[in-house]
Parts: sequence; structure tokens; C-alpha cells
Amino acid sequence: DILVDGQLCDCDVVVNCQVGDPVPLQVKLTNWSKHSVGPFALTVMPYQDYQNGVHNYDLQDPITFVGSNTFYIDSVKPTKDSVYFGALLFLYTGDFYLNIKFHEDNCSRELPLSWLCLPSVHIRATEPV
Repeated sequence: DILVDGQLCDCDVVVNCQVGDPVPLQVKLTNWSKHSVGPFALTVMPYQDYQNGVHNYDLQDPITFVGSNTFYIDSVKPTKDSVYFGALLFLYTGDFYLNIKFHEDNCSRELPLSWLCLPSVHIRATEPV
């Protein structure tokens, strides 16, 4: 589950926020398997979609993270949750997206590292009224 500014997000929801206000971000990973999973690295990467196939991930000026954009998860037991909190600060107006990935962080395996990508989250930053 992904919550941005307290709103549950899916691929059809646009979350509106104001420039200059910290926007809380919550990502909850639920393990529905019968075995513990992990370790993982959770990474949040903001980008802008230019609607022509180009995604701009070089957003050092318009967005900043309050804290880190990467969180490390040791393991999640069966039927349990692991919740991570962060915040974003938008410095310019515009439509932005969050690419959220879980990266398997287990170096003892002989298999290639795998990624689990969640649907992108759409955030619209507007001027304060």
C-alpha cells in the first residue's frame, strides 16, 4: 500500500499538494507468502513524464526528500507488514511521478538480483492559495 499525504494511491489517483509543504509518504509491504522475505532495499525515485516516451529522473531542483529516498528492510515474516515513512518537498509546480522499487538485497544467492516495481504514483504540485 502506498499513501501520499494520507491518501491511498493507485494508478488512477492524482494526489494534489502545495509547493513548499512537506508531503508525507508511507509505503507498506505486506508478506502474503508462507515464508519470510528479505532483505530488501526500498527505493523511491521521482521523475517527470514528458508524454513522449521520455522520463526525466534528474530532478535535483524541483523535488527534495526529507530524509532518505532508500530504506533497508531486513525481513518480513509471513502475514506481517513492514511500513516505511518519508516525506517529499516540492519546490516547483508541475506533475511528478514516483517510481517505487523493492530490490532484493541478498548477496548470498547465486541468482541475479530481482526488482519488484509498484505502479507509479502521480503527484501534482500547485501554488499555495
